[in-house]
Amino acid sequence: MKANPTQSTSPRGARKMAELRHSSSVGRPASSPLKREADASPLLPEDRRQDDDDDDNDRLRHTPRDRYRRIWSGIQSRFAFSPFDESRVSQQQSSRISLFLVAAFAVAALISIFSLYHQLTVPYLCKKEGIVLRCPQAKEAPSLWENPYSATTSWKPCAERRDRFISDLPPENETNGYIFIHAEGGLNQQRIAICNAVAVAKIMNATLILPVLKQDQIWKDQTKFEDIFDVDHFIDYLKDDVRIVRDIPDWFTDKTELFTSIRRTVKNIPKYAPAQFYIDNVLPRIKEKKIMALKPFVDRLGYDNVPTDINRLRCRVNYHALKFLPEIEQMSDLLVSRMRNRNGSSNHYMALHLRFEKGMVGLSFCDFVGTRDEKAKMAEYRKKEWPRRYKNGSHLWQLALQKRKEGRCPLEPSEVAVILRAMGYPKDTQIYVASGQVYGGQNRMAPLRNMFRNLVTKEELASKEELDGFRKHVTSLAALDFLVCLKSDVFVMTHGGNFAKLIIGARRYMGHRLKSIKPDKGLMAKSFGDPYMGWATFAEDVVVTHQTRTGLPEETFPNYDLWENPLTPCMCRA
Repeated sequence: MKANPTQSTSPRGARKMAELRHSSSVGRPASSPLKREADASPLLPEDRRQDDDDDDNDRLRHTPRDRYRRIWSGIQSRFAFSPFDESRVSQQQSSRISLFLVAAFAVAALISIFSLYHQLTVPYLCKKEGIVLRCPQAKEAPSLWENPYSATTSWKPCAERRDRFISDLPPENETNGYIFIHAEGGLNQQRIAICNAVAVAKIMNATLILPVLKQDQIWKDQTKFEDIFDVDHFIDYLKDDVRIVRDIPDWFTDKTELFTSIRRTVKNIPKYAPAQFYIDNVLPRIKEKKIMALKPFVDRLGYDNVPTDINRLRCRVNYHALKFLPEIEQMSDLLVSRMRNRNGSSNHYMALHLRFEKGMVGLSFCDFVGTRDEKAKMAEYRKKEWPRRYKNGSHLWQLALQKRKEGRCPLEPSEVAVILRAMGYPKDTQIYVASGQVYGGQNRMAPLRNMFRNLVTKEELASKEELDGFRKHVTSLAALDFLVCLKSDVFVMTHGGNFAKLIIGARRYMGHRLKSIKPDKGLMAKSFGDPYMGWATFAEDVVVTHQTRTGLPEETFPNYDLWENPLTPCMCRA
C-alpha cells in the first residue's frame, strides 16, 4: 500500500508536485477514491480485497510462462534455430549456445556471491576493528520507526552550557525583590509558565517564589507543585541561575494580600513581551514594593526578543530542572515496558495524541461528519460556550470550509487511520492513545480501531489499583501520558496544543532520532476532498508530503515557537 516516491525527485520538489496535483484535475483517471485504482486499500472490506487479490493472482499465474516463451523466442530468432526442428541445428551451434548460457549464469552467480559477501563482512569488520573512516557508507533504507542516522548527527543538546561558569547571583539581602506567579491551565501550559517565570526572574535579577499551580474551570484540579515535580532538584539545579524559595518570606505578614491586592499585582504585561518591557515597566514596581504577583502569566514572554542566554535558560528549566516525581517516572516506565512487550516479544510502538474531545471540536468551529441531530447539539453547545463567536451561526459554514483548507481543523480518528496506513504502518502496529473522551465515542473511534487492532490506553495497560494513586491529581495522569508519548518510537499529533509542542520539542532536543510526525492537515484536507484521487496516488502524496515533517532539525525563524523547535538557542552543531 505504501507508494515509494521516485528517487530523482527531492522531497520538497515532490511535495510541490503533490500540491500542484490538487490544483488541477486534467488528465486524472476518473476512479473512485474507494476503488483506489485496484490497489489494496485499507478502505475496502477484507472480502473484497481478497477477491481482487485472487483475480490478480489468476492473471499473474500465466505471466511468467508467457514471459519465458518470449525470451526463448528472442533467443531462437537471434540464433536462427527452432528447438522443435533438430535437423536444422548442428551439434557445434548447440554446444556454443550451451557454453554461452553456462558462462552467463556463472558470471551472475559470482557477482551475487561477491555482493552478498561484501554486504555481510565489511560492516562486521568495520564494527569489529573500528575502521570507521575506511568503511563504505551504505545508503540507508527508509524506516517507519526512526529518522536516518545521517540526518540526526549534526546537532546536539547544549542547554546545560552556561555563558558564565561562576554564579552572578547577588547576595540574598541584595535581591531586587520577589515575584510570584500562578501557573494556569493544564499540566503542559503550567510547565511553560514555570519556565517563563524562571526566565523573568533572571531578567530582573529577582527572587522567584515557587509557583502555584492554579485550579481553573476546565481542569478542576488542586495539584501543588510538589505533587508533580521534584522540588529539591528544581531549586538545586537552578541555584547558579536564579534564587528560588519555597514560600513567601516570613517578613511579609499579610500573605492574602499578595493574592487579592491590586497594589501587589502587575496586570499590564502584554503577550509575548520582550525582555526590555520587564526591565522598564515591571522592575521599578518590584523594587518599590519588594514583592509582587504577575497576573495573568500565560505566554507573557517572547522568543526572539529576549537574549539568547535567557532562551537557553528556559530550555535548561524545561529539559533538565523540571523532573517528575520518581513514582510517576516508574509508572511510566512500566507502561512503556508493557507497550513494547504486548505480544510476547520486543516490538516498536507508536504514541498517538488524539485531540478530538468535545471541547476541542466545539472550539475549532470546524464541520465534521455526523448525524443531523449530532450537528444540532454541537451548534447549541457552541452557542452556549462561545456566544460572541457563534453570533447567529449564519457565517459558520463558510468559516468551517476556510479553516479546513488552511489546515486548522483537528483530524478525525478515521482520517488519522487512513494517513497512517498510507504511510505504510501495518494493521498490527502497537499504538498508545493519549486523549480525553473522544467526541462521538466508540462510533467515532471504530474506523481507527478497525484499521489498527492493537490500540490501547493507559487504562487498558494498567489495573485500576495501579492507577488509583494517580487519579487524585488530573495532572498526574497527564504526566503519565506525557512520558509514555515522549519515550515512544514514533509520536503522532493530530492537532496543535502545548502537549504536542513540548513532546516534539523534547524529542528534537534528545537527538531527532525518534520520529515525530506532524501531519500536513491542509494538504490532507485537499486529498480527502478529491473524488478522482486513487489510493496509489494518495499514498504517494502522503509519503512525499511527510518526508520533511518527522521531527528532524529545523532552522528557526522570526516568532518561532521555542517549545516545539529548541534548535538555535538550545542546541549546538556537533
